[in-house]
Amino acid sequence: MRTSIINYAAFWERISDFARKAGRATTRPVLLLYYVMRSKDTTKKDKMLIFSTLAYIILPIDILDARRIPIFGWFDEIASLSVTYQKMKKNITPEMEAKVDAILDKWFPEYTEYSELPT
Repeated sequence: MRTSIINYAAFWERISDFARKAGRATTRPVLLLYYVMRSKDTTKKDKMLIFSTLAYIILPIDILDARRIPIFGWFDEIASLSVTYQKMKKNITPEMEAKVDAILDKWFPEYTEYSELPT
């Protein structure tokens, strides 16, 4: 039996800490990427890409510091997440989406679905 070099329990804890600060909308693609990374169908190369992106977002290391450069400080995280999400979205299954939505409903119970009003 092979063991993973990634401590998924510790990584999940960091993601949940990040989620409380970032909010539901930002957390959704992070969780979807996490489940793509955990999938047995995802290649090692793609898993490492996802891991590096998520680690960069949730760890306190930053190239452009948001405290020093307020608006541009988030650009590197947004760019990294966007590029990785676009590359990996083909691997997202309806089951992953349902699991992520259930977790987000639990973490953010104040969220309600909005429907468009007739015009």
